[in-house]
Amino acid sequence: MSAMEAGPDIADPFTVEPPPTSGRGRPHAVPLANRVVAELVGSAALVAVVVGSGIQATELSEDVGLQLLANSLATVFGLGVLILLLGPVSGAHFNPVVTLAEWWTGRKAPEGLGPREVAAYIPAQIVGAIAGAILADAMFGKALVQWSTHDRSAGHLLLGEVVATAGLVLLIFGLAKTDHLRFAPVAVASYIGAAYWFTSSTSFANPAVTIGRAFTDTFAGIAPSSVPGFIGLQLVGGVVGLTLVALVFDHRRRTSAAAGSK
Repeated sequence: MSAMEAGPDIADPFTVEPPPTSGRGRPHAVPLANRVVAELVGSAALVAVVVGSGIQATELSEDVGLQLLANSLATVFGLGVLILLLGPVSGAHFNPVVTLAEWWTGRKAPEGLGPREVAAYIPAQIVGAIAGAILADAMFGKALVQWSTHDRSAGHLLLGEVVATAGLVLLIFGLAKTDHLRFAPVAVASYIGAAYWFTSSTSFANPAVTIGRAFTDTFAGIAPSSVPGFIGLQLVGGVVGLTLVALVFDHRRRTSAAAGSK
């Protein structure tokens, strides 16, 4: 759910430049195979945390508020650890929206994330998310694959996904623009924890996680029929988030350009 590789670029308000050791223009410090494995493992672990903590919470309490609290706290801690651990390897995206946003913002830079990397990252994230849901069900003695019956197709939930995803993208790429990505493990995990509570959808904000959570008929599940709507609005949220990044942080580009022209 984060873009630990992103860095500020002053030439284009929509461009976030990765560090000079990454991307198409020169060999990445970490081989692509290792980065893909990191994305797969990280996505699997993230969904295992979300689904597993949801199952545990429902088994320990019948209070839905306490269930959501336990689920959100486990996700905050788990996500923060995963970003800290795997960020230096792959950027710790764990999220196709973040991967696509990084590709788009870095498309004019030879060091940016390339189509080959995008084509490798996204399937790994989806496969990892599905594996994580199956693993969580296995740990709690549930059916390994049981399609969720938790319908989440209401319009206000879809709006919640736009808000949750836009905020996530704004946070990640805003941190990059202001050279504060070192705070991503805490900032991104904290945002997701807060968005569990302030968005109606409980902040999936991630197409891979959404797909994975369709494979489990537990507290964190989502009915397969609700998945396309969630993914579509998450992509819309990604576009909104990048637009907000440009609107909020464009002054940094103008200031740098003006200084450079003197």
